[in-house]
Amino acid sequence: MIIGWISIAAFLASYALTAWLLRYSRIGQLVDRPNSRSSHSTPTPRGGGLSMVAVTTCGVAVLYASGMLSLPLTAPLVLGGLSVAAVGFWDDVHSAPAAVRITVHFGAAVLAVYCLGTASVIRVGDSIADLGTMGAVLGVLAIGWILNLFNFMDGIDGIAASEAACVLFGGAGLGLFVAQSSPIQVAPELITGAVCLGFLRWNWPPAAIFMGDVGSGFLGYVIAVIALHSSQTSAINFFAWLILGGVFFVDATLTLCRRLLRGERVYQAHRTHAYQRLARRWGSHSSVTIVVIIINLVWLLPCAALAVKFPGSALWICILALAPLTVCAYLSGSGRPE
Repeated sequence: MIIGWISIAAFLASYALTAWLLRYSRIGQLVDRPNSRSSHSTPTPRGGGLSMVAVTTCGVAVLYASGMLSLPLTAPLVLGGLSVAAVGFWDDVHSAPAAVRITVHFGAAVLAVYCLGTASVIRVGDSIADLGTMGAVLGVLAIGWILNLFNFMDGIDGIAASEAACVLFGGAGLGLFVAQSSPIQVAPELITGAVCLGFLRWNWPPAAIFMGDVGSGFLGYVIAVIALHSSQTSAINFFAWLILGGVFFVDATLTLCRRLLRGERVYQAHRTHAYQRLARRWGSHSSVTIVVIIINLVWLLPCAALAVKFPGSALWICILALAPLTVCAYLSGSGRPE
């Protein structure tokens, strides 16, 4: 019951703090002005992700102080999360050097793997693959990629906050109703998901405020850390989390691969993701965001539940779940030159 009250408080605090940041951003001129690479047409305040960082961090601190969260999980969520948020805010305000961003992201990922460990073996059907030390390397790379793909995919109104909420609440639902976890075990998912909903009230199309890199990088990192911890301590395996975030994984990965093959600088701003193309084609951010939410709820969440219920077939369920998304993203022009 207490987790429910903390989640409600997190929602209300995120809602109120984002409203205050909206007013401050206008006064302080922290505004995202449209350019040739933008998907919006009017100057819009940014940096709203600060509210998610503050409320989520406070929520994690409350859980730890109450004995409901372990130190190995609290440390990366707080220390790693704040470092990622800090370099993201620097980038929002003054454009931080790529080397600095990469170093901070890598350090936060290493901290998470050091604190939580990572799988040395992975189950594929009836076989067990021994990853050894490579498991830690893959864990660091996976966290770094999830962190950055949320930044890449935060390009139209509402999409990143709603995707994060779907993934987090989906993970909590799988834990409670499929893996038979206790509410305390899924408390980080519930609280961070509630924070996303509070922010989404102001970020829903047409967005009154953007989360900025401070919010997108932080969200990606927090989700990666929660997924890593969950895959170590409950029946929610890696493949189930991959399915839950399938829309972002597929579009971001396909776009990145096609741009790399063309020799483009992958950190250069662009508008070639499938969701960006669809937003221009349909002339609506809300339509694309709603379609993403529907895909998450109607297709990906049931597939993730199957992956948890039948872990021996999780890899094949993951392939089945993501294959149609890959086809749709490719046909929608994901990564195709403008």
